[in-house]
Amino acid sequence: AYEDRFLSPFVAAERGYIDEVIMPHSTRRRIARALRMLRNKDMQNPWKKHDNIPL
Repeated sequence: AYEDRFLSPFVAAERGYIDEVIMPHSTRRRIARALRMLRNKDMQNPWKKHDNIPL
């Protein structure tokens, strides 16, 4: 049936459309881990070669 073939996240992960299926009971832990990892991230934007001049 359609539900079995297309409405399952496991089928999408199996086909490579998504990286991972996160179960509802581990969502909070995974988000907290990702935010801790990003807390000390140093953003270094490249310098601008050209300015936008007003026209």
